Amino acid sequence: MKIILAKTAGFCFGVNRAVNMVYDLIEKGDKVCTLGPIIHNPQMVAELEQKGVKTVENVTDVRWGETLVIRSHGVGEDVYLAAQTGGVKLADATCPFVAKIHEIVKEHSEKGETILIAGDPNHQEVIGITGHIKGKYFVFKNLEELENIIKNNPDLQKNAVCVVSQTTFNQENYKNANIFVKKVCTNANIFDTICNATSARQKETAALARECDAMLVIGGRHSSNTGKLFDVSAAIRPKTFLVETAKEIKPEWFYGCEKVGVVAGASTPAGIIKEAIKTMSEIKQPVDEQMEGNETVQKSFEEMTDEEALEASLSSLTGDQKVVGTVVAVNSAEITVDIGRGVTGYVTADEYSHDAVDLEKEVKVGDEINLIIMKISDQDGTAMLSKRRYDAFAGWDKVVEAKNSGEVLHGVVRDIIKGGVVTSYNGVRIFIPASQATASRNDPLEDLKNKEVDFRIIEIGRGRRAIGSIRSVLKEARKEAEEKVWSSIAVGDRIKGTVKSITTYGAFVDIGGVDGLLHISELSWNRIKHPSEVLTVGEEIEVYVKALDEEKHKISLGYKKAEDNPWTIFQNKYSEGDTVTVTIVSMTSYGAFARIIPGVDGLIHISQIANKRIEKPQDELTIGQEVEVKITNIDLEKKRVSLSIRALLPVEEVKEEEKEESAEDEVVATAAEGEVTVSENVEIPEEEKQETPVEEVPAEEKKEEAPAEETKEEAPAETEAE
Repeated sequence: MKIILAKTAGFCFGVNRAVNMVYDLIEKGDKVCTLGPIIHNPQMVAELEQKGVKTVENVTDVRWGETLVIRSHGVGEDVYLAAQTGGVKLADATCPFVAKIHEIVKEHSEKGETILIAGDPNHQEVIGITGHIKGKYFVFKNLEELENIIKNNPDLQKNAVCVVSQTTFNQENYKNANIFVKKVCTNANIFDTICNATSARQKETAALARECDAMLVIGGRHSSNTGKLFDVSAAIRPKTFLVETAKEIKPEWFYGCEKVGVVAGASTPAGIIKEAIKTMSEIKQPVDEQMEGNETVQKSFEEMTDEEALEASLSSLTGDQKVVGTVVAVNSAEITVDIGRGVTGYVTADEYSHDAVDLEKEVKVGDEINLIIMKISDQDGTAMLSKRRYDAFAGWDKVVEAKNSGEVLHGVVRDIIKGGVVTSYNGVRIFIPASQATASRNDPLEDLKNKEVDFRIIEIGRGRRAIGSIRSVLKEARKEAEEKVWSSIAVGDRIKGTVKSITTYGAFVDIGGVDGLLHISELSWNRIKHPSEVLTVGEEIEVYVKALDEEKHKISLGYKKAEDNPWTIFQNKYSEGDTVTVTIVSMTSYGAFARIIPGVDGLIHISQIANKRIEKPQDELTIGQEVEVKITNIDLEKKRVSLSIRALLPVEEVKEEEKEESAEDEVVATAAEGEVTVSENVEIPEEEKQETPVEEVPAEEKKEEAPAEETKEEAPAETEAE
């Protein structure tokens, strides 16, 4: 008797992921419980119970300190809410294919669509799916039930409907249901949600059933996908038998059979499959596990028992061995591949590439990938694989060649580690020390995270270690940029640049590979205390070249625009005799200073505040008060403006004796500098002069603006940025 073991037999991706999650939690020392049996296999559930895993039916059964695992079938939103409310720690092992259905039904039900689900209404997966629906839905097991649903709800023929299926639903039955929906429903959104692994398993089962004289289906009797395999096989080959363990196998089932096909459900552990094959091999009939051609196995498979053949297949796969895998399923976290010999392989996102990639966009079912085996699990017949490491082997020769030629390579910085950063080239990990990672030792390494960089290989070490340098490339590029700038720059040129750093005396601006100094006095027409009041590091600004020192390679930059000079604005807008509204900003014993426009203040002498004699400006005015004044004098050379409130008052209201007194008091002062100038045609009494000496003007009231050249002398000598 020849036994043919299906390539798809055993754990599917989702089940394997769920079981591994439970084992990982156990190894960490967590107290684990699962919401219902983790898989529909009594033997596996019993094994986990021996390790302390508890099965609960409700979230409320979980005790404090326990971790609740959501099995691959998934659950409704109410379970997540109950766990959150009760403070229960969750480990979500929902199969990604099932989770995708949750997203579909939630989205389309929220749009008002009726959901039609092909599946068993009592199955946990379907119950979980319905728990994400926000409106009306129906579940049907077959075409007949679907027809009755449409017949009893004629509005579905015109209204929008969304059709999905349980991941383990019979593919042929779902196909027939979809054909019917397309005929009767004018607005239907149909999704193919049968798991790829389920589809492949059912197709292979049908093919084996046609080829063999008898079929053995191994799996839990409560497993939906195992039941589907039995139905598919029995429809073609009536001589089909379902067992949960090898102990149930009866030799007489296979008497007179030349070929027997063996398939297993997605929740069937590899150990149970191996035990079943061993039992069948004791019937003393030849075995064919489709493993011919494996040159690493010295003993002929025809001379082996089925158990020996399976063990030989697994043992022939060793770490660092190169294989080609065919993609059978893919999600955002990992890729499931078939590498032959009855082994299912998994490639995580981290092992697919050094770079962050979207696996679902990178590969599709049916693609072939070159891989390296990292680890083989004899217990469940699975392999952990790596494309990244395969690429690293292939890329190493190119890295060595780049070291010899000095070629500039390109990569993305993925990790910041102690002493430097890590990037990669063609799958080869490249370490770049901190001293070689940036243009300046003071530049933070964190700024390089996820940034594309150019580098050279400067050292090749033992064990395929490569050391690179970003700095060498940056220095070379900067030198080229400097030569280009100095060959074309001229005084007066307006250039766009980026603020590279800020000091107390100014800012250094990168103008295309060369840094120029923008002095604090060039930043604003108004007095500022620090450059950060005007600029920020990284800001793009337009500057002009004020001066060049080609010998010392120093550039002085300007930022203030002549048209923004407040005195230029004032000159263009106002004239003597104009009436303007001003704001009182400060007061002295001899008058008040008023803001005309930002940067230009004028003096209202005490004699020009009112039409009567006053003792002090505060008798009539307050800081912040707005008043109307007349511009009585403008001295642009000395930057002085004289203002008068009195000049706008009706002449008849001014008493004659006060006119005489005010004539004696009239003084012209500058708003900017706080100086007092005696009118040439007025004789001031000595006692009046002594009341308002120039030196007694408070420092803060002097609106002085130091000449740029005096301010610059306080700044440190310009230095080239490192």
